Amino acid sequence: MSTPHVLLGLLATGTKHGYELKRAHDERLPRARPLAFGQVYATLGRLHRDGLVTVTGQEREGGPDRTAYALTGDGRAALDRWLGTVEPPMPHVSSTLFAKVVVALLVADVDRARAYLIAQRRAHTERLRELTAVKTSPSATLDDVVAADYAIAHVDADLRWLHTTLDRVADWHREVHS
Repeated sequence: MSTPHVLLGLLATGTKHGYELKRAHDERLPRARPLAFGQVYATLGRLHRDGLVTVTGQEREGGPDRTAYALTGDGRAALDRWLGTVEPPMPHVSSTLFAKVVVALLVADVDRARAYLIAQRRAHTERLRELTAVKTSPSATLDDVVAADYAIAHVDADLRWLHTTLDRVADWHREVHS
């Protein structure tokens, strides 16, 4: 995820201070890792330095000073360029799940590798149930549903891969150790 571009996008809806940006990020991207306040402010500092946002003032609402930021013309242009660029499908398999399966086949016997795959399949199936519950909850927002759909598609793909790999684990293990 490109945190600077997400913050630019959130600022495109109007002036906000760091706390509002963090809250908007965490609400709009409910299944993403929540942003740390330090990350928000460090990113805002870089965006300001680069001329993509400007400070519009400071507020004090019964607490510390809050600096408000707004998108600049250059910031809008950078956001538009980012949105206009198609993300290439990931060219490399860089998943911890994939790496663990390969390493399990290298260092473990077939039964242990199969047991790992079965345990992982159980964990993925449980996660699929959790995401489905989020999506079908009466209190689910459209943000929740869209994020859950995205996560469900990825977990489902992992489940299909785990199933296929379980069918191949003995042959793969023999090939690795020959």
